[in-house]
Amino acid sequence: MKRIPAEFIRAAIEPVHYPPAGLPEVVFVGRSNVGKSSLINALLGSGKLAKTSRHPGRTQQLIFFRVDDRFIFVDLPGYGFARVSASMRRQWKDMVEAYLTDRPTLGFVILVLDIRRDFSTDDHLLVEWLSSRDIPILPVATKIDKLSKRELSVRAGAVRKQIGLPGEASLLLFSSETGEGRETLWKEVQRLENVFHNDSGYI
Repeated sequence: MKRIPAEFIRAAIEPVHYPPAGLPEVVFVGRSNVGKSSLINALLGSGKLAKTSRHPGRTQQLIFFRVDDRFIFVDLPGYGFARVSASMRRQWKDMVEAYLTDRPTLGFVILVLDIRRDFSTDDHLLVEWLSSRDIPILPVATKIDKLSKRELSVRAGAVRKQIGLPGEASLLLFSSETGEGRETLWKEVQRLENVFHNDSGYI
């Protein structure tokens, strides 16, 4: 698997601590423990750039990575973890909304889903919120290597239906273990770069 040059920039909570806006930004968001960090590492061909944990709710800041001097990847805190306090959930909500609302170089949001889990109320609320602000969303279902081909077909169909996607459209299947889906996801990221430099349709 080809390794993409990438480096950690910084972790931030408030806009004043964000890195300077410039490169197009790809945002990774999803429920706690769906495999966001593992997906980022697999996409970059790195085993340890984005920190992974078996304990949901550990990521409590926005994590910025510079990728090949062409993009910024942003790993957002997971949501929907019941053991996190109400005050912490409010803090995460304010932090994430501030970034998604005001970041001028935001390109699109990759909504990371666990193919084995149904689309949740939190997922629906996030999609509605992003859609109301015309922020492009790409759903990516991870952990597909955990299922048989038959199980995968059934679950992919169910998740597409729950999201409201027709047929085979717009749900990218991904495995951080095998790399399946990596090339397709990179094509989407590179399409963002073209849109950014053409200054057309860019948020």
